[in-house]
Amino acid sequence: MRKTGRIYEELGITPVINALGHPTAIGGNTPSPTVRAAMEDSLSDYVEMSELMDTVGNRIAKMLGVEAALVTSGAAAALAVGAAACMTGTDVKRIEQLPDTTGMPNEFVIQRQLRVIYDRALEIPGGKLVQVGEAGGTRPEHIEAAIGPRTAGIHYLAGGLYDDPDKRTDSVHIRDVIRIAHARGLPVVVDAAGQVYPTERLSKWAQMGADLVAYGAKYFGALNSSGILVGKKELVQAARDNSFIGFEAKKIRAFGRPMKLDRQSVVATYVALREWLTMDHEARIHGYERRLAPIHTKLSGLPGVTLVRFPEQGLMEGLRVVVDPQAAKMTAQDVVRKLKEGKPKIWVRQFAGNPGGHRGRLDSGDDSFIIRMQTVREGDEDIIADRIKAIIAT
Repeated sequence: MRKTGRIYEELGITPVINALGHPTAIGGNTPSPTVRAAMEDSLSDYVEMSELMDTVGNRIAKMLGVEAALVTSGAAAALAVGAAACMTGTDVKRIEQLPDTTGMPNEFVIQRQLRVIYDRALEIPGGKLVQVGEAGGTRPEHIEAAIGPRTAGIHYLAGGLYDDPDKRTDSVHIRDVIRIAHARGLPVVVDAAGQVYPTERLSKWAQMGADLVAYGAKYFGALNSSGILVGKKELVQAARDNSFIGFEAKKIRAFGRPMKLDRQSVVATYVALREWLTMDHEARIHGYERRLAPIHTKLSGLPGVTLVRFPEQGLMEGLRVVVDPQAAKMTAQDVVRKLKEGKPKIWVRQFAGNPGGHRGRLDSGDDSFIIRMQTVREGDEDIIADRIKAIIAT
């Protein structure tokens, strides 16, 4: 019998087996025992939050080989205070004026092909997104033509967990974006929320010259509501002044006050990153392969089902289940829906057709869903396999 958290039993909430990944909709991430122990230890004493934030920021910057770092309450919060930093610098009057941007640059140029729902974060402090490019692609001259006296910066989407921005041909490469921006004295703000593996991606864009880069800390093992902003020292300082710690430590009426952090969240981000940078990732992913084996065995031979390793190249961390609606007498969407209706609920990653430009696009053009092992609790792989087999075999 699968053990359920006592608090969820008390509340009458049906637990979810998470074979989807790190979505906020089902809680984001479960920290490792090491991270949880550090969080518990951090609660033994109170500390001055400004000292904790600065110390951890300095440690993270050193670990990643970047100028500066700031812990935030998620990647979206990092983008929000980062956008604010581009508009205000460390000018207290401007910081306290936000989200009213009268008299200051507030436009962020963004490529049409790199739009996602998360770029809304740049608008929170008063930023305005200026979309450029054509349906067939964006060229450097599109970006250059959009730059004017109201431009505060250029936004760039590095992509999700499995996107490789170096392989894109429909948008302007980050190197050219940085060149265009810096030639005009403008900063580049990068959304790299899920780009945490290979681990060099945690430093890549800042070391290339991007001024601010946002990451979701849940992707490297911290809490769902945590992230980091890394980059140029003066802009990270401006982001700090726009954040809750600027409000508390400097008494600046900063818009970022609602995006505060607990001390255990700050500690968790530091410890999780240290653990992520030092772990044996090949062993981690080979562990997923081992646990996928019984799923593969149980689902092989089901009518209308084809199993494909995920990702198709590189180390395997999941399994794509392709469903032929005619042979299986149901669609992949039907299977996904029934998985969510069971007890416990099971969430898998599913895209059929064009997913609409969301971060982390996994579309293959077929009717399929993906079982991702990174967030599956040990032993739950058998429940997943048995449930899918029962649904398709009926």
